[in-house]
Amino acid sequence: MGDDLFTAATEERLRRRAPLAARLRPRSLDEVVGQQHLLGPGRPLRALIEADRLSSVILWGPPGTGKTSVARLTAHATAQAFEALSAVTAGVKDVRDVVERARDRLGQRGQGTILFLDEVHRFNRTQQDALLPHVEEGLVVLVGATTENPYFSLTAPLLSRSTLFRLEPVPAEALRELVARALTDRERGLGDDELSISEDAMEHLVDRAEGDARHLLTSLEVAAALTCESATKEISLECAEAALAARAIQYGADEHYDIISAFIKSIRGSDADAGLYWLARMLEAGEDARYVARRLVILASEDVGMADPLALPLAMAAAQAVEFVGLPEAQLNLAHCVVYLANCPKSNSVTLGIGAATSDVRTLPTGVVPAHLKDGHYKGASALGHGVGYVYPHDRPGAWAEQEYRPEEVASRIYWRPTGRGRDIARLATVEAADGDPQSSRTGPEQREVKS
Repeated sequence: MGDDLFTAATEERLRRRAPLAARLRPRSLDEVVGQQHLLGPGRPLRALIEADRLSSVILWGPPGTGKTSVARLTAHATAQAFEALSAVTAGVKDVRDVVERARDRLGQRGQGTILFLDEVHRFNRTQQDALLPHVEEGLVVLVGATTENPYFSLTAPLLSRSTLFRLEPVPAEALRELVARALTDRERGLGDDELSISEDAMEHLVDRAEGDARHLLTSLEVAAALTCESATKEISLECAEAALAARAIQYGADEHYDIISAFIKSIRGSDADAGLYWLARMLEAGEDARYVARRLVILASEDVGMADPLALPLAMAAAQAVEFVGLPEAQLNLAHCVVYLANCPKSNSVTLGIGAATSDVRTLPTGVVPAHLKDGHYKGASALGHGVGYVYPHDRPGAWAEQEYRPEEVASRIYWRPTGRGRDIARLATVEAADGDPQSSRTGPEQREVKS
């Protein structure tokens, strides 16, 4: 009895000394914030947990989105035994020990085992392969948590035997709910009923958390301690700034659109310094880096286009880097892209071309596909005239054949008008005739007259 009382007292002291983020861990699925697409009523992950029918899963998402909390709640909602390991400190021997205990439980009591493996991406291929047979035979149900893209960090066999659930950054409204919970929960929260927070301080903490609930609560706890030191009962913007060691940058809804407009126009205007300034200002204000990356991908085709065809793959690489690396390091990838795009030659010929083509599709008669372009591979197609008269370009010098590729209603329309800037130029100057005469009157499509 004495030992039990001692253990209970120790656990209570540890609980009270635990950080705010640990004290406020959700006690039920209903208390998990920001993951309604997975844990709302009737949603897939919740249904599997409540029915105790969870098979091996990988929980993928940014830090502070609730991966560990969901795993622990799974332990309370299941009749299976729960084992937890961290891939940072565990090795193959630890996995084998868990597997042996799981085998004993199944044999002696018919009880299954859930293995929660935090930071599962830290396991190398050999360690992941050691898990595979036990997951495959169902001896253990793996619940892995990772902040890294599992398609890059986990082996294909392990992924194929697991269901992937992606947790999203916690939205601002859910983060505000957490702040309110910390202020009002007398038992697990900040512990002062009179403590409050100003709206400016709240918004600053939420913005800087960038969807990370753990970071928000850690910052809130520091801000509350600073507030108590100043003998006041309201957490001010100054205390929030001090807790984060970051100045609050005002960034309202109107400014969001104005600043992204200035950002795009600066790069379009080939001003790399201005592009970097607006990029830094957006990221410091807590703008979603993925949103910035998407705008750069659009700009690569809209404003650079054919003048530098490498602009689009570079912008796509930057967008992928944002997902793979994450902030703050991904700001380097975004800055790299900004400087490159700003220094590219500019052409909007692609933008104008698709715009003109779309306008014709919407306003002119559509016409039929010319008979020589129709599919002529199936039986009876030639009897219908499909494919008859088609000239295979690769059989001609310059891989160009003089034939019509559009309905006659739009045959004379020209959509792509090369600007001559960078690589946005005509592909060929001449196409030789079949006899090799360079003076032949047969010409490629780039020699057509382009009227402005």
